[in-house]
Amino acid sequence: MGLYVETRIRADLDELWARTQDPARHQRWDLRFTEIDPLPRAEGEPQRFRYATRVLPFLTVAGTGVSAGEKERPDGTRTSALRFASPDPLSPLAEGSGYWRYVPDTDGVRFLTGYDYRPRWGAFGALADRLLFRPLMGWATAWSFDRLRLWLERGITPERALVNWLAELAVRATVLTLCCVGLDPAAFVLAFGPLAPAVAFLCPLLLLLAISLALFKEPLSCTPAARRCLRTPPMRVCAPRLLRTLETP
Repeated sequence: MGLYVETRIRADLDELWARTQDPARHQRWDLRFTEIDPLPRAEGEPQRFRYATRVLPFLTVAGTGVSAGEKERPDGTRTSALRFASPDPLSPLAEGSGYWRYVPDTDGVRFLTGYDYRPRWGAFGALADRLLFRPLMGWATAWSFDRLRLWLERGITPERALVNWLAELAVRATVLTLCCVGLDPAAFVLAFGPLAPAVAFLCPLLLLLAISLALFKEPLSCTPAARRCLRTPPMRVCAPRLLRTLETP
């Protein structure tokens, strides 16, 4: 699998399973999907679904997928696998597959995913995927996993977590903007007037401190952050056998 994300969630395994397997709840926390609509199926068949992702405010791409899960395994873990495809020529992802694993331990559940996909648009699409889409997909997956963790551990709804993240992002952007204004001599003198010489003595250190905090400070505990997730597998991993039973939709 090309992309890997792992987090540890201090929550009940059944509740984690429910919030990830129920499409209505899944689409609330997963940034990669705007809509997930299950399709009718016969008893015992894999679940087929339609999905849509809002790429831009005015652009939504859609596709179909098929998923299956193993809720009872001899080792106590659970597994879910899926394949997806999008015929939309505007979608940068043509088709792909992936899995979720749920590994209970003494401190909760290790929740991890591995997935990969084939980009669209030939050589240009491959380059754009390497430079932009793949890093963005990895970040969005990790950010979503941490949003799910906050929902389960602290009761912070996905909607509230998004507001927290946007608010903190706005504060950081404001600090950086003010720092840029402080680097403009004319604006600096206008802002501080006769105190400008005294403030200028401390200004370089204060600006450096402010910029460092805005860029590198650990996000607040109520704000989802991709950096809290493991992005490299601790050991060699392979896709579950369940994935081989699914046909590309």
